Amino acid sequence: MLSPADLPATIPIFPLPGALLLPRARLPLHIFEPRYLAMLDDCMKTRERLIGMIQPRAVPEKVSGSESPRLHAIGCAGRLTAFSETEDGRYMITLSGISRFRLTGEVEGFAPYRRAHVDWAGFERDTGPAETDPGFDKTRFLDILARYFRAVELSTDWGSLKEADEELLINSLSMLCPFAPEEKQALLEAPSLTTRRETLVTLMEFTLRGQSGTSEDQVQ
Repeated sequence: MLSPADLPATIPIFPLPGALLLPRARLPLHIFEPRYLAMLDDCMKTRERLIGMIQPRAVPEKVSGSESPRLHAIGCAGRLTAFSETEDGRYMITLSGISRFRLTGEVEGFAPYRRAHVDWAGFERDTGPAETDPGFDKTRFLDILARYFRAVELSTDWGSLKEADEELLINSLSMLCPFAPEEKQALLEAPSLTTRRETLVTLMEFTLRGQSGTSEDQVQ
């Protein structure tokens, strides 16, 4: 596990709408675009092997003098922990979430991918032990989750969900549920696991209200 002191001031970034990475969680990615293959090759040469996942803003503004879309201020860096190469030169990789960061500027240069200056201050908890959610009621949470999954026609291994600890459960669902990119950003920016769980429940309830036209009971 990297400590805050180990984190570099500049990292490559991968803008990908709807792709959410959270600290201590894992994100599988399929890399095939030439610019991101180059990014991956360069990443593997570094000691930290970090890639910053960050979402483009919903409003299609452009960076001045560039065709690149503007980015949200906060992303999450993941350490490359697994990869395999296909016969046609593509990569299947896994990023393990290390810490969120605040974007402070972009690096000018001739790299085919985007690089950013980042600030890790304020996210020291991300590199520590797993968070807890003292008010978490798993039974009530799984009840609304079951209704949400039925509404959006998703299936899951309920046995694994029931056995998962609260951080793994909340963060995995935040990453995997089919929320809009701006909603995923809200989950990323949640200051604590409790706030993320409350946001997650609110998003599921909003979907259920839209499906049924009736109000669902609030889960705390």
